[in-house]
Amino acid sequence: MQRRTALGLIGSVSLLTASNIFAQVTDLNDAINKAGRQRMLSQRMAKAYLAVGQQVVAQRGQDILGASMVLFERQLAELKAFAPTADIKATYGQLAAAWGDYKALLTGQAPTRESAPALIEMDGKVLALANKGTLQLEQVSGKPVGKLVNIAGRQRMLSQRVAKFYLAQAWGASVPNAQAELDKARAEFVTAIDVLANAPEATAQIRQEIDLARNQWVFYEAALKQNSAGAASERSTNVFLSSENILSVMDKVTGMYARLAT
Repeated sequence: MQRRTALGLIGSVSLLTASNIFAQVTDLNDAINKAGRQRMLSQRMAKAYLAVGQQVVAQRGQDILGASMVLFERQLAELKAFAPTADIKATYGQLAAAWGDYKALLTGQAPTRESAPALIEMDGKVLALANKGTLQLEQVSGKPVGKLVNIAGRQRMLSQRVAKFYLAQAWGASVPNAQAELDKARAEFVTAIDVLANAPEATAQIRQEIDLARNQWVFYEAALKQNSAGAASERSTNVFLSSENILSVMDKVTGMYARLAT
């Protein structure tokens, strides 16, 4: 686990560094990338909240929660400013309102098992609006590469969504359909990785990164299946770290698709 822990740390740093370099939306593909990253952050913040609440990599979880909130807020401002149509601008206005409610839950009190269901219900609303904005931007693009940026970006979200529901169950939080939602996200990830690998637009470098993502997914699946091995906190830590590793790789793949010539 030491090697994977190091990879996870690198992934978290690189994700945030990239956001510092590109301080504004540069083009439509970049907008789709950042809009899709908002979906991921909605789930990553909930994952971190749950980890902090049950003292699973608590300091790391707190750091990720804080950094993710800052990044979400900054990208929200960028996307609102870039919005190329009135409908998209309206969507990001709605997302800003939902974000205010979500942020209040994230920061209002220390995480508790009892507060987890309300938080997860709220992150679902933020996710739905972030997804709506991403799809609207993809429609404006109207090009195959825009769809691929969306699919790759959605993989980031799925990696966090799986871990979120795992941690909710591990904590004993009363979250409806948690296992079904976890299984659905896992299945969607596996299907989409093939779509990305087989796309005509995929370069040799992109396919190489996708192969790395497949390898990381094997580690992730192994962590998810550790139902009877080791202490519960150790199993949750393995899932948390594996989700960060797969996120790092898929964020790179999404950026590579976003930079393809249009």
